[in-house]
Order: sequence, then C-alpha cells, then structure tokens
Amino acid sequence: RPRRPRAVSAGAMARLSRTLGIFGAFVAVVGAAFYPIYFRPLLLPEEYKKEQSINRAGIVQEDIQPAGTLDLCVCIDCFKDP
Repeated sequence: RPRRPRAVSAGAMARLSRTLGIFGAFVAVVGAAFYPIYFRPLLLPEEYKKEQSINRAGIVQEDIQPAGTLDLCVCIDCFKDP
C-alpha cells in the first residue's frame, strides 16, 4: 500500500519561507551590486566606451604606468644571472 505524504507543519513552512526570503534578498543585493560593475558595460558597450573616453581624457597611460620600469623577467631562464 502506498505511503501517504506527511503534512508539513506551519512552523516548518514559516522557517522555509523565511530562509528562502533571506536567500532571495541576498541574491537580489548581490545582483544589484554587480549590475553597474559588470552587466551594464556588457549590455551597453557604446555608452560605456563613450563614458570611459570622457573619463580618461587627458590621461596618458605612460605617465601613470611607464613601460619597462617593473623588472619583469621575459626570458626563458628567469633564475640565470643577467
């Protein structure tokens, strides 16, 4: 004879609803935080490029990060004396 499913108590349903609400709120907050950082530039690339060109006007990257000043090893054997 098949087993009847048990009735879920009101307290268990309330805990489940609260847990799902907290988890849903957390996901919503993380999503809202990531939208302007990641998704907006992905969805609107032309607007993002225009905004970045305005923000970076007058900035020369070589003045901020000069090429070749970090002793980066680009040789095959980095542990050999130069």
